[in-house]
Amino acid sequence: MTTSPAVSANLRNVALVGPYGSGKTTLLESLLWVGGALARKGSVKDGTTVSDAGAEAKERQMSVEVGVASLERQDLRFTFLDCPGSIEFAQEAANALIGAGTAVIVCEADVSRVLTLAPVFKFLDDWEIPHLVFLNKMDRAKNSFREILQALKTVSSRPLVPQQYPIYQERNLVGYIDLITEQAYRYHLDGPADPAPLPPELAAEEQETRQEMLEALAEFDDHLLEELLEDIQPPEGEITADFKAELGADLIVPVLLGVAERDFGSLPLLDVLATEAPEPAVTAKRRGLTAAGEPVVQVLKTYFSPQGGKLSLVRVWRGTLTEGVALNGVRPGGIYRLFGAQQQSQQTAEAGEIVALGRMEGVKTGETLSPVPVPEPLPTAPVLEPVYALAIAPENRKDEVKLSAALGKLLEEDPSLAWEQREETQEVILWGQGEIHLQVALDRLRRKYNLPLVTQAPHTPYKETIRKSVQIQGRYKHQTGGHGAFGDVHLTIEPQERGAGFSFRETIVGGVVPKQYIPGVEMGVRDYLVKGPLGFPVVDIGVTLTDGSYHSVDSSEQAFKQAARIAMTEGMAKAEPLLLEPVLTVVVSAPGEFTAKVLQLASGHRGQILGYEPRPDWKGWDRVSAYLPQAEMQNFIVELRSATLGVGAFTWRYDHLQPAPEKVTAAVLADQKN
Repeated sequence: MTTSPAVSANLRNVALVGPYGSGKTTLLESLLWVGGALARKGSVKDGTTVSDAGAEAKERQMSVEVGVASLERQDLRFTFLDCPGSIEFAQEAANALIGAGTAVIVCEADVSRVLTLAPVFKFLDDWEIPHLVFLNKMDRAKNSFREILQALKTVSSRPLVPQQYPIYQERNLVGYIDLITEQAYRYHLDGPADPAPLPPELAAEEQETRQEMLEALAEFDDHLLEELLEDIQPPEGEITADFKAELGADLIVPVLLGVAERDFGSLPLLDVLATEAPEPAVTAKRRGLTAAGEPVVQVLKTYFSPQGGKLSLVRVWRGTLTEGVALNGVRPGGIYRLFGAQQQSQQTAEAGEIVALGRMEGVKTGETLSPVPVPEPLPTAPVLEPVYALAIAPENRKDEVKLSAALGKLLEEDPSLAWEQREETQEVILWGQGEIHLQVALDRLRRKYNLPLVTQAPHTPYKETIRKSVQIQGRYKHQTGGHGAFGDVHLTIEPQERGAGFSFRETIVGGVVPKQYIPGVEMGVRDYLVKGPLGFPVVDIGVTLTDGSYHSVDSSEQAFKQAARIAMTEGMAKAEPLLLEPVLTVVVSAPGEFTAKVLQLASGHRGQILGYEPRPDWKGWDRVSAYLPQAEMQNFIVELRSATLGVGAFTWRYDHLQPAPEKVTAAVLADQKN
């Protein structure tokens, strides 16, 4: 271990982020290929890409966890973090992004899907993570380049500054213009793009776009502004330096383009990252870390494999790690550089590197680690609240003993999962971010821990109460030849206000029920409340012991407990039982253009709209508040995402119980009988 203040300037940590289907994994494969790190390029369709090495990703042809790979080029080592695009795996992306120096937002050249980028831009802007845009699949663009740029500006709080301009020929993408050098290039399937003459028909558009680029840069550079005012053409080196400085300060968002599947634009993207992406020291300074001091690392991701055990992917923020150093009292079982599923052992890891540490037991994702106590842990991405649930149980009952341990490891890998033992319904509930998210979790439990599970939708934790008061007698008498058993009680059972719970009192006079037996009466009443006449726990009732009788020899606390249960069983059935359903306060966030759909969706789920307002710090977004019955929530997130291009989200909390409608009651009671 050393405490060297040096942070390697030849490292670049780059996260690839963007919506599902935008081509991030394909882009990474292309970058590795054109960068010389691969002898043969894989494909998502064939399940042969470097970053989607897991069985769950291959089966679904989509990233389900962060993939890591690196390459060396121009004396630089790039470490790429391929982040899942599905909103259901957003936690993976958020946790990884906090360790990245630069993010590349990979998106389709489709104006209709720009809103899907809003959460990505917002996260990067809030965390001040330098980022650029790679417009992928430009060969399928349905809109002009300018229309795409204009649409992107609506979801970014930073100015978007194009560095390239596309060249089309009969609607086919054939090349691009570098707006810094004004050199045109023609794409080739079997090699890098070649310099080509600038098409005359694009000269005016290129000049207009380049001028807008320079004016955007001049907003942050007075010298460049003076040059533009005096009609002086700035040198290429000055423009490139401005891009580097302003990207590193997270002031602008450069825009590049290409077709990752064909390797179009991949090499220019690498070159831009090499010249403009900030060095690791810039990111460390932004996180408030001084260069000198003991090593500090942060866990970005936790992996478990049946063969290799636990691996903690970490960003080294400061100092140099060597084998054998203890971090937070835990000694790593090795230091590794990851290339997909491959691990390369190394002796040290210097400041700025992203590496994996072996067997860091007890260490969690997001945790700040150091050989010495850290005064203040590094900030972590907020854990997403769960929005979708399944009740789970082992196929083999013998496996119940290992379920909790396996779930614990699963949650270490993915903090956006949660589980609970729901006492009300006697179910184990697994919570997550959506149906696919939980299916991936179930696949991992089966593959990694040999724990196949059966699932179903969770039961709604209904309650029941009563509509009217009744007075009832409960008498218990039992004779066995020796001492008998005798208890006699008169109870008044009455409804209470919603949320009042349960109360018990007694108004006995004259000792008709001796004081030592009264606790037995209350125990009998409470025992009954576990399951009322409708089959659910009873709430919001008051029970009063008003009268009774006893036998000097045969009476006991247990006898009076039985008498109370008899009275409750008979009395509750006569008190007009009423089914109560739990109601949640749900706050839905979505772009304003979908607010009407959200209101309609909530109403269609028997919701009571409480109101809506602009979402703070989210331009053009609304928040809709509503009461929604818990029974209506199982697929609410699925329908919400379907109605909002996948970006709608909600938070929820339990609020109150309310009487269930007659149709709901009839359906629930019919289900109880079955």
